[in-house]
Amino acid sequence: MNILILGGGGREHALAWAVMQNPKCDKLIVAPGNAGIAQIAECANLDIEHGGSVVSFADENAIDFVIVGPEAPLASGVADRLREAGILVFGPSAAAARLEASKSFTKGICDAAGAPTAAYARFTEAGPAKDYVRRQGAPIVVKADGLAAGKGVIVAMDEATALAAVDDMFSGAFGGAGAEVVIEEFMEGEEASLFVLCDGKDILSIGTAQDHKRVGEGDTGLNTGGMGAYSPAPVLSSEIEARAIDEIIRPTMAEMERRGTPFQGVLYAGLMIKDGLPRLVEYNVRFGDPECQVLMMRLGAQAMDLMHAAAEGRLAVARVNWADDHAMTVVMAANGYPGSYEKGSEIKGLDDLPEDSSNMVFHAGTKAEGGAVVASGGRVLNVTARGDSLQDARDRAYAMVDAIDWPGGFFRQDIGWRAL
Repeated sequence: MNILILGGGGREHALAWAVMQNPKCDKLIVAPGNAGIAQIAECANLDIEHGGSVVSFADENAIDFVIVGPEAPLASGVADRLREAGILVFGPSAAAARLEASKSFTKGICDAAGAPTAAYARFTEAGPAKDYVRRQGAPIVVKADGLAAGKGVIVAMDEATALAAVDDMFSGAFGGAGAEVVIEEFMEGEEASLFVLCDGKDILSIGTAQDHKRVGEGDTGLNTGGMGAYSPAPVLSSEIEARAIDEIIRPTMAEMERRGTPFQGVLYAGLMIKDGLPRLVEYNVRFGDPECQVLMMRLGAQAMDLMHAAAEGRLAVARVNWADDHAMTVVMAANGYPGSYEKGSEIKGLDDLPEDSSNMVFHAGTKAEGGAVVASGGRVLNVTARGDSLQDARDRAYAMVDAIDWPGGFFRQDIGWRAL
């Protein structure tokens, strides 16, 4: 098969790495890709949010299967255009992608499906929203309704922070994403992620993970897109996972199908777990980043077969072959992230690191410049390792981190601390 992956971050590098291990892949193109992806696949310059451009490119390059990495092309209907053109695609329709693109839509789905989640209210003006915050008190969670690159959620531990978040969102700090705001009850517990493939009818769990959203050690400081992750997540036991699937995932999928917008792709359920009971924090309609990196490290070549089965509606007969293993990824980010940061600093030492089924550096925000690899984003590298235990995976990952020569970057030294 000729395969096209849309996206250019660490998630897409991990997807490309897994796809390239599968003998069914004859040719792989990634658009736009990055410096790391360019070492294993062809990269192409393409407007991945314009459905017509993606369809034309797929036709011109005899693409058999398209895997959509980020959420923005899904929300803009790229998967719809591909399906209309008869091109097989892994990723939901724009209507189904509203599970991520609109917090208030998801809350309505949860209400209709009876899925346990936080109590909430939605607002289109700052005044009533701030009155609600004052009535409810803190801690409380303020969310921009639309897509905000993983940054439109403020967990406010005091009222002043919550009120400031409301003002920021309605004043355009998150662009159009903040035109509507959802304010939620603060849920206590431990958060973990469950990843489920869906083909419109059937579902298949493909693993659990736990990430670290805060920039600082001990999960402190500002929220980020994620500073590291590990899989599996011990807090998400098989019993809790089964409960989440029966009480949250299946009812959601049934409600989506009832509305005429069946979901096909990967559903990422962020869960809050307390006293053995899961509640939904949020849905994403694509692989998490950096959770995808640890999932792909554990799944390997079969990841492509599973995504292909979801796209073709064959999940009823698909199975995941799990090794008894663990994986961890440590994010190396540019100094200053998640605030303002400099681009262009050179990263050395990458050529001397192992690259195999247990050790891999996935590039997230890099580009090749004059024979060197330089930083071009906030989160720049995902240093990922697999081991027989989480401690083993951690030791391997941090050994690679220590071998990378990049004064322009930083990383958290405590990834996995909750489990270890």
